[in-house]
Amino acid sequence: MLEHSQTMLLVKKAQDGDEYAKNILLEHNSPLIKSIVKRYIGKGVEYDDLYQLGCVGFLKAINNFDYNYDVKFSTYAVPMIAGEIKRFLRDDGSIKVSRAIKGLAYQIQKYIDANKENYSKITIEAIAQHFNMSVADVVFAQESSKMPISMNEKIDNDSSNSPSIMDKLVQSDTTEERIDKIVLKELIEQLPLKDKKIIILRYFRDKTQSEVAELLHVSQVQVSRLENRILQKMKSKFDIAE
Repeated sequence: MLEHSQTMLLVKKAQDGDEYAKNILLEHNSPLIKSIVKRYIGKGVEYDDLYQLGCVGFLKAINNFDYNYDVKFSTYAVPMIAGEIKRFLRDDGSIKVSRAIKGLAYQIQKYIDANKENYSKITIEAIAQHFNMSVADVVFAQESSKMPISMNEKIDNDSSNSPSIMDKLVQSDTTEERIDKIVLKELIEQLPLKDKKIIILRYFRDKTQSEVAELLHVSQVQVSRLENRILQKMKSKFDIAE
């Protein structure tokens, strides 16, 4: 891998139109792109096509990189590469989402947002009953609306002080650690609202189980049981992602 100073110099040249600099950056970051591509094998798209998509994401990272970001360029590039692949899988690849499904997902999200203060209403069954549809259709619509990761997306949308993924991605020395953090972000985003709140309060706000219980108006025992269940579920999904 190139040293940080070399990378920054090449990125600057590439942004100024130097094709040779772009090629050098692509060559030296090929292992990074391949390590991300491996996570999407088996999704109905050939490896070479996935790799090309990863390269497109990498080139977008070059063009959009801002030197004011206090991160390594490779750290910035990871979600851009993954996002390009996920965008293709969602819109053009094996996963195709109709306008009707996207519209339904939007209406479901509006319903969730309108009732987020009352967690007892935010269940799959309640949503299905409200929209007069099956639980399976609700799950399908919600999963279809998953978006690629944004570097500036807030982990907790309810708080203006919530850190973004850019804040949480530390300057790790290994590619796998950076990717694992992105996978973790995706797993948290997929949690039901109440489960997500518990994880955010416990592991991003450093709240005790008793403090979380008080905020959610439940017992500490309930928080402990829910937290263990959520972590086991996330761990199983993380192992599959690996």
